[in-house]
Amino acid sequence: MQHVTIYHRAGEYAGWPANYGIWNWDDEIVVGFTLGRHDPSGGFHARSREAPFVAMQARSRDGGHTWDVGPTPCHAPANRGLSADEHVAPGLRVGEALGGPADLPACPGGTDFTHPDFALMCARSGLTAGARSWFYLSTDRCGHWEGPYGLPMFDQPGIAARTDYLVEGPRSCLLFLTAAKSDGKEGRVFCARTTDGGRSFEFVAWIGPEPEGFAIMPASVRLPDGRLLAALRCRGTDAGVTRDWIDLYVSANRGTSWDCIGTPVSATGRGGNPPTLTLLQDGRLLLVYGYRDAPFGIRARVSTDQGQTWEPEILLRTDGGCHDLGYPRTVQRPDGTVVTAYYYNDAPDTERYLAATLWRP
Repeated sequence: MQHVTIYHRAGEYAGWPANYGIWNWDDEIVVGFTLGRHDPSGGFHARSREAPFVAMQARSRDGGHTWDVGPTPCHAPANRGLSADEHVAPGLRVGEALGGPADLPACPGGTDFTHPDFALMCARSGLTAGARSWFYLSTDRCGHWEGPYGLPMFDQPGIAARTDYLVEGPRSCLLFLTAAKSDGKEGRVFCARTTDGGRSFEFVAWIGPEPEGFAIMPASVRLPDGRLLAALRCRGTDAGVTRDWIDLYVSANRGTSWDCIGTPVSATGRGGNPPTLTLLQDGRLLLVYGYRDAPFGIRARVSTDQGQTWEPEILLRTDGGCHDLGYPRTVQRPDGTVVTAYYYNDAPDTERYLAATLWRP
């Protein structure tokens, strides 16, 4: 097991790769994240609320050992008057220069989702009622992003999109999204499909009932038999105590209906953490998540029966300084090595940085 630093600078806050995604083409890997200013007095997340967050992208051409980092080559839909060529974090700034999220154009369609160098990235303006979402498209391995293109509201009070999708064919793609609940609070997961290359989307189905707390940040895979799995970050209360966990749902009809088949992770610590779900080359399932109670770190579980049961936890890291870490995303290299990217910290008052673990489950 090898831990690699992707990006770490004094005074800066690098975070949340699960929001924006990870993509790989053999040993070439790209991961998105956001970069702001570190502030130990910032609250649950130790970042400054005054400084802008900038969209960043890290690329490795050697399977995750070394990384080149720079601004994401995309535009936010609005950026508080900054020049249009500045790269401002998707979903974290609002303003006038490029219009607001509600003014975004629809995608012209015709996208070939099966292009060998294709990638899709989602972003959002908020988490609750009034949140708008959009997406970007790339056919050059994230070298350039087309968009932003607006996502419809699907007759919901708010749409909070993070990057999670399954390509179904040249013009067909299934997106896994989060809507604000009927009371306007965060959130409830559903899937939507485009069959015209991104020009239009139709609501397909909710994944699970409307929760008491929330069910957000899906991570999906397609099994060899065609069934779909989606792991959800969940929160609720038990005897008046808030707890966070991860549920797993399955669909046998291309997302038209979903059934919960278990809770592979019963506790993810203070504030919770999203899953990353990966179908390994040998057919096993791998689920990785950040753990936000002591010992703080990154954990994983493996299933040999397509999510029906799970082997004991694997402790990838237990050296985190506090709860402000995780949000992992995972890919597998051709040689079988798994690369899991996440954000991390060494002590409560030190910077948050982007890291990766290279390992073999």
